[in-house]
Amino acid sequence: MSRFASLAVCCVAVAAMGLIVSETAPLSLSIGGFNIILTLAVVAIGIQWLAFIPAVLKRTEVFYDIVGTGTFAVLASLAWTVAALESMTDLRRTVLVALVLIWAVRLGVYLGRRIHAVGKDGRFDAIKQNTAQFFMTWTLQGLWTFLTLLPVLLIVTDKRSGPSLTWVDFVGWALWGVGMSVEVIADWQKNQFRVRGDNQNKWIDEGLWSISQHPNYFGEILLWSGLFVSGLHMYSGATWLSILSPIFVYILLTRMSGIPMLRERAQARWGSDPAYDAYLKRTRRLLPLPKKTPSLVGKHE
Repeated sequence: MSRFASLAVCCVAVAAMGLIVSETAPLSLSIGGFNIILTLAVVAIGIQWLAFIPAVLKRTEVFYDIVGTGTFAVLASLAWTVAALESMTDLRRTVLVALVLIWAVRLGVYLGRRIHAVGKDGRFDAIKQNTAQFFMTWTLQGLWTFLTLLPVLLIVTDKRSGPSLTWVDFVGWALWGVGMSVEVIADWQKNQFRVRGDNQNKWIDEGLWSISQHPNYFGEILLWSGLFVSGLHMYSGATWLSILSPIFVYILLTRMSGIPMLRERAQARWGSDPAYDAYLKRTRRLLPLPKKTPSLVGKHE
């Protein structure tokens, strides 16, 4: 991607955040004359741009994921703090923020340990050598954190008092619980597979990974969809922009930086192996359910 195209993507990302803020800010709390949704958007992108400075100077991505998950925790905590200062906290807002913090800490620790053990993230091998593209990835991470968190941020900072808890809240939280469990189990199974024997250069075809090529991504999509669902009875007007959260997460993981990049790397390593081809044919790409076709027995590779 050219320098111009990379910077154009950055401008589009920032403009998208600005448009969302302009539509949702009137419904959100303000403190000290500052609208909190606008402030949170600035914080989301500002953290990434500040972190980009040492990252580009050292040409390293080792703290990219940690900064990303940390930004989720910062934004959720700031939103709840402002609500508390305005005496607008309730069980719904507290639970939503707690779920985000649980997810952020768990994933941040997992990714931090992984990058510490491996030393680098192969996705950035070429990107980090191109300053404009590297800057684009940090900018897009700001968009990712803000858009993904949008339902939570809009509910927590809503200046209107929400209704009492209903079954909709619990359905959404239950979906979050299922998604979180799938993601944690999938990550644990993959980690156990990697540290066992000589599996470092093999693909995993056991546990959840035997019925889904990307069960961790399925869990990720489901848990954020659950948080969106939990607010279905509260959205009105511009707050329906919250639907961008599950849509964006799905597109990001299935069409952009998730599955496509992993599939390209996997094809380069195992594309010529018939056993790997058999694994792809018998295993769903995302949904962790067995296919109806007869199971083919293939080795790990």
